[in-house]
Amino acid sequence: MNYSKFSAIIVGSGIAGLYASLKLEQQLNLPNGILLVTKGQLRDSNSYYAQGGMVAVLKDNKTDSVASHVTDTLKAGAGLSDLNTTKFVSENSDKVVHDLLKFGVEFDKDSNGKFTLTKEAAHSVNRILHSGGDATGREMAIALCNAVENNKNITVLENSMVVDLSVVDNICGGVMVYNSEKDEYTAISSSVVIMATGGLGQIYKYTTNPSVATGDGFALCCRAGAKMRDMEFVQFHPTALADDSQGNRFLISEAVRGEGAKLCDKNGVEFMAKYDKRKELAPRDIVARSIFTEMEETGANNVYLNATGIGKEKLLKRFPTIAGRCKKCGIDITKDYIPVSPAAHYFMGGVKTDLYSQTSIKNLYAIGEVSSTGLHGANRLASNSLLECVVFAYSLAQNLQSVDLNTLTENFDKDLIEKYENPLLYDRVETSVLKSQIRETMWENVGIFRDAHSLNSALRTIKKISEQVNRKDKCFDIGEYELRNMLITAELVVQSALNRKESRGAHYRTDYLDKTDICEHSIVKNEKGEISFAK
Repeated sequence: MNYSKFSAIIVGSGIAGLYASLKLEQQLNLPNGILLVTKGQLRDSNSYYAQGGMVAVLKDNKTDSVASHVTDTLKAGAGLSDLNTTKFVSENSDKVVHDLLKFGVEFDKDSNGKFTLTKEAAHSVNRILHSGGDATGREMAIALCNAVENNKNITVLENSMVVDLSVVDNICGGVMVYNSEKDEYTAISSSVVIMATGGLGQIYKYTTNPSVATGDGFALCCRAGAKMRDMEFVQFHPTALADDSQGNRFLISEAVRGEGAKLCDKNGVEFMAKYDKRKELAPRDIVARSIFTEMEETGANNVYLNATGIGKEKLLKRFPTIAGRCKKCGIDITKDYIPVSPAAHYFMGGVKTDLYSQTSIKNLYAIGEVSSTGLHGANRLASNSLLECVVFAYSLAQNLQSVDLNTLTENFDKDLIEKYENPLLYDRVETSVLKSQIRETMWENVGIFRDAHSLNSALRTIKKISEQVNRKDKCFDIGEYELRNMLITAELVVQSALNRKESRGAHYRTDYLDKTDICEHSIVKNEKGEISFAK
């Protein structure tokens, strides 16, 4: 067992983790330095694949206002978005955008040097910044990665997975890290642990998320006893490229529909007017259900997106990444229809946090997709996610200025160390097969449409696999740790979906079609190995 200590540990290398590490280094005196731990390479994250853009209520955009953005967000959130959180995020957007520029992040501008803003579904005005046309997440991540790599005060630990949190008396004192290259463990003490581990798309058969998105942060925090909130709300993006040759499905950004693309069948017949008067610009949950229904009724594996009406020059300039990927599949988006179908994309629930990113465990913070801040509610408004990442990373660094980080809390759980020092007494499991079973059952039973029968079927499958695997602590390799985390996260989603007996936002139950009059969050916690619901 190796031992180490840092003033602050950040888990995850998406935009939230990268920006948080830079702001912490910039604003705080951290005598023991900053550690950024990432399971894969520094550039492996969900953020890298975010295409559409980032919301910004800019002070010089006279057509927009905080009140307008807040209204749009609350409406999309279907009654579960927190007003104070939404106002906080919106009010800080202009400041954070201009701060990002200092770290090399660039957003697309017009010939007059002004930011070009676009509109996406459920937004009332143009307020979406983009970069590289349709590669906003990638461009932001590259700039922030470069800044982190050039900062001598930030240590990056790649190919290393946090497999447990050290929590004693509800105080987090560090992390247990497994390095896959060296096949060794390190107990790392710290006064501040920030979870920025991203989402859970890989628990579903069809997802836009990369292979690293196995729900690790949710499982880690749940195992440690943190409160989890609204774990039933999975957002399925309506338009992922219907091609599985690359493992995860390539996202066809909502911005394409924002620019005028239409959904249609193979004959070019448009169908969204049957489902919602807003047609292609209805909220994502409605569009996803509409597409899924069309596929079910026609027996087709996908529908189509017709972007030809946008115009060749504008289409190729605005969406070069999408055009390039489609071209590899033999699709010319200036002439051909794009085959699309829904896929798991974003997670609205997560580790419950307050406005200071504090979880229910002291010294443990969560930012980005792994957190449940109260912004997204039951259905995330398009392009609010990147904004949430950077606003809370920025504010967390500010808030920690009042915390004394000069004295490291030497409070690492000795029992945890013993668990990971002990030899393994069981055989390896075939993780790829079991992971596939989880993905299949989650897609079939806990997807866009759900009911008690399908949810209970999924729960039985998950529990059966859990009993078969029986990995409560130490595992053989990263594949087994991911499997353990996928099982925990999947059960949290299923149990929460069973508990919410209504249809609200992205959670749609065919046996409870109506939305209840009472808007309540679902709070779940691990109590001695069992999931329990609380207020």
